[in-house]
Amino acid sequence: MTDQASCEAVIDSVLGQELDKGECQILTKVMKVRQLADGEVLVKEGESDHTLFILTAGKLVVSNKTEGRDIDVYTMKVGECAGTRAFVDLAPRQASLRAVGKSTVYMLEPVDFEGLLDEHPKVVYKVMRGLFRLTHKNLMRMNNETQALSNYINKTGGRF
Repeated sequence: MTDQASCEAVIDSVLGQELDKGECQILTKVMKVRQLADGEVLVKEGESDHTLFILTAGKLVVSNKTEGRDIDVYTMKVGECAGTRAFVDLAPRQASLRAVGKSTVYMLEPVDFEGLLDEHPKVVYKVMRGLFRLTHKNLMRMNNETQALSNYINKTGGRF
């Protein structure tokens, strides 16, 4: 793999679905590529790193500390993004990310992304729409899971 992010991987991600080839090339010029070995930690919960990650090869496990232990809560698939909250809010990390097998991530720093605002506002707009769609999708999934759990606990809304 090269040190330059490829447009194909970005367009195939949830973040770059609206970008055309030219817009994607503008975005990938400010992105970095990182190769991870099996078990390598990309970021730890609580860190103040604000990088947005796109998984382009391999898998990443998302984990949280619970009672002093790391608990795996999700395994990311190629094309998924991580770090949207830290990227947008500049807040500390809410989870740790660890590679499963050899993995590759594309990284976008807030300052580099904001540098596109003056000359390429449409690119910034389309990426922010992608971030909003991703956040909305996650919120809807969580609402559905909460409703299903409530139905189960209260024995309503279905056969339990």
